[in-house]
Amino acid sequence: MDRHALVEPPSGNARGADLLDLIRRLGFVQLDSINTVARAHDMILYSRRPAYRGRNLKRLYETDRALFEHWTHDAAMIPMAFYRHWHLRFRRDAETLKARWRNWRRDGFEARFDAVLAHVRDHGPVSSSEVGTDEKKGSGGWWDWHPSKTALEYLWRSGALTVIGRDGFQKRYDLTERVIETGLQARNVHPDPAATIDWCCNAALDRLGFATSGELAAFWATATARETRDWCMSQQAAGRIVPIDVVCFDGQLRRCFARPDVFAQAEKQGPPPGRIRVLSPFDPALRDRARAQRLFGFHYRIEVFVPAAKRTYGYYVFPLLEGDRLIGRIDMKAQRGENRLLVSAVWPEQGVRWSQGRVRRLESELDRVARFAGLTQVDFRDGWLRDTSPSTA
Repeated sequence: MDRHALVEPPSGNARGADLLDLIRRLGFVQLDSINTVARAHDMILYSRRPAYRGRNLKRLYETDRALFEHWTHDAAMIPMAFYRHWHLRFRRDAETLKARWRNWRRDGFEARFDAVLAHVRDHGPVSSSEVGTDEKKGSGGWWDWHPSKTALEYLWRSGALTVIGRDGFQKRYDLTERVIETGLQARNVHPDPAATIDWCCNAALDRLGFATSGELAAFWATATARETRDWCMSQQAAGRIVPIDVVCFDGQLRRCFARPDVFAQAEKQGPPPGRIRVLSPFDPALRDRARAQRLFGFHYRIEVFVPAAKRTYGYYVFPLLEGDRLIGRIDMKAQRGENRLLVSAVWPEQGVRWSQGRVRRLESELDRVARFAGLTQVDFRDGWLRDTSPSTA
């Protein structure tokens, strides 16, 4: 939790250079369109800096150009300082997406590249609704883009276009040459693939503290599994990383890699604050679901696409963190027309007793979350506290 900035008190400046420093520590902030309370990137930053507001991130991204938007394991906002290492990702996406998208996107998107680039060059930044207006639309699902929309996405993923901001949650694209500093674009200053792979693995390990080679590869999703394994072996041979056995939640040992000073660093950590925090389902501490389950015994799956009758918990359920322990999950929704945050259910994790003290701490946190979401009251539905597991802690 320390490497994810969740052990320190949730306080401090939440704008400008301080906010950018937090994002650099995390590596990136994942984007997600669902807005039952607030969007994922806003919840991630708010849980660490309660003074944070969405306009602070928007300024960093759209005005200061201190962040750029691209993919890690999913769409994310990434510090511009890391941009030079995305050239390898651009090249690899250019190679893999053409073949993949030919199979499941609409035919003809490659023929639209020149026309889309010319449109952006002549008319300035565009959204997907401003290109391909004469093309046949499908069902409207994300899997059924028209050819020009697919071309926009491909040209962004392969580096010719850059997303400069969003209207609502709709991306706006411009020519990379008009957005990104020349020094970050120039081919003669691109790191070679080996340098980028080395950076990816080192940067991932710094942000995870310890990890398997597979977890390192998954962090940025740029280096392949083979490249990451080879990096681990070479770094171990050089004495820069060491193998350690991590005791998992179930008592099993998991072989991982870490810096040689990992135990000395761990001993310096103080106790985490006891405050309850609401986390985004895409929080950096939880986005690797398998790792979260191994380390914390916390099994989490998004149920957005599960029929309501078959959901175990709810449409979009938020994990609850107390100190360094995941204690439950909460189903809640901002009802903006009624100016309230409605709490439908809280499910304690197995072994967590929901004392009156915990209820009060949760109420205090939800008051803060409601204010962050622009709401004035919190209402609990009857029967909100679910007793689904033995309570012994």
